Amino acid sequence: MKKAIKYEEAVKELEEIVRQMESDRLDIDVMSDKLKRAQELITICKSKLKKTDEEIRKILDKE
Repeated sequence: MKKAIKYEEAVKELEEIVRQMESDRLDIDVMSDKLKRAQELITICKSKLKKTDEEIRKILDKE
């Protein structure tokens, strides 16, 4: 079973992928895999941000 990745870890990994792409350290074969991974990480981050936003709104609505 896959371990759930924390938001901060996902952002850090995304930043590393961007650094690698900007420095031209990726060959074309690896770049495709990195882009797919980046998309997965973006989806994870969006989901976590949305969930946190919803939780904050619920808390604020109770006051």
